[in-house]
Amino acid sequence: MQEELLFCPLGGSGEIGMNMNLFAYGKPDNQKWIMVDIGVTFADDSLPGIDLIYPDPGFIIDKKDDLLAIILTHAHEDHIGAIAHIWPQIKCKIFSTPFTAVLIKEKFKEKRIDIGNNLKIVDLNGKVNLHPFNIEFITLTHSILEPNGLRIETPAGVILHTGDWKVDPNPLIGGKINSDRLKEIGDEGVLAMICDSTNVFSIGKSGSELDVRKSILNIMQRLKKRIIVTSFASNVARMETIFYCAEKTGRQISLVGRSMHRIFKAARQCGYLKDVIEPIDPREAKKISREKIVYLCTGSQGEPMGAMMRISSYVHPDVLIEKGDTVIFSSKIIPGNERKLYKLHNQLVKDGIEVISEENEFVHVSGHPNRDDLKDMYNWVKPKCVIPVHGEHRHMIEHINFAKEMQVAYPV
Repeated sequence: MQEELLFCPLGGSGEIGMNMNLFAYGKPDNQKWIMVDIGVTFADDSLPGIDLIYPDPGFIIDKKDDLLAIILTHAHEDHIGAIAHIWPQIKCKIFSTPFTAVLIKEKFKEKRIDIGNNLKIVDLNGKVNLHPFNIEFITLTHSILEPNGLRIETPAGVILHTGDWKVDPNPLIGGKINSDRLKEIGDEGVLAMICDSTNVFSIGKSGSELDVRKSILNIMQRLKKRIIVTSFASNVARMETIFYCAEKTGRQISLVGRSMHRIFKAARQCGYLKDVIEPIDPREAKKISREKIVYLCTGSQGEPMGAMMRISSYVHPDVLIEKGDTVIFSSKIIPGNERKLYKLHNQLVKDGIEVISEENEFVHVSGHPNRDDLKDMYNWVKPKCVIPVHGEHRHMIEHINFAKEMQVAYPV
């Protein structure tokens, strides 16, 4: 029997979220496997009573003796959120860069799961040898610290798995995209690229965090009362921007929400956010005049238990909001959350609070590649084959059309 190279997506293809991808190499009766990412998605109103959804791992549990490792591209929940649920059933090694490793350790600690020495930390742009796979981590840019693409070398050829990424020339925190190495990888030859499809319908470039910082600073300079900013806690560059803008406008800053504190602590532990002003406890922030404080809080998607919803409902024990204050939603609206978020916006406006979002100001950029970013990646990597992932069916079909426009020989 002939040896073969397999790619098997268990989640994240035909849907956005719960990414889980498998690679195998060998003869059909003697194949070795690796898993790339192990994520969750969040249930919508069509699944009442369900909080988290993750892919069915039954296929790979049956092959766990041949599963060499889980490789994590970055620390977003749709890429790591299922690890504490599934790992006890497979008990293999886990490889990630330092920031992701800190958050992974917390997940296992919360579940009281002892993983022994199975978590292996990989340096940025580091390499891992898991015969028959040689894996190289490639620093990219995204809306979280330490996003990585993976160069996966096999006897059949090289695969580039991009993970989530964008081209940000000024990411503010963390490394820039390693375009020089990507060009080298392209010159060496790439059999297949497995690529993010999220923003394939969006023209131009995805934009830079530096541009968002400039805009938010201009906004905050004109605001005279209390400011509450809500964003994705995992976006450490955005977090650093709010710290920066608070200092520049003579305000102190307070973090509100468990996830915000958790990410701040993890970033500090990995050597990031060392030069920002120190946040103050919300209980202390209550004593500061309205024009001298900014809160950075969770709940940007209108989550019922998120800090922003509790603040807007006047039930948060430590954060008061009043007529004349401003709430900045520095995030996109995730599809499916429109109704509850617009309800939240309307309630705030009704109470005399100014609402700023990406609908009326420039306060957010995506962490995924627009079409011009995709063009850059295609020109660097020059793959023979492209397999779109990380998208609904409409994204993946459009990505196939895009690959054809880019003269890829085998878009799948």
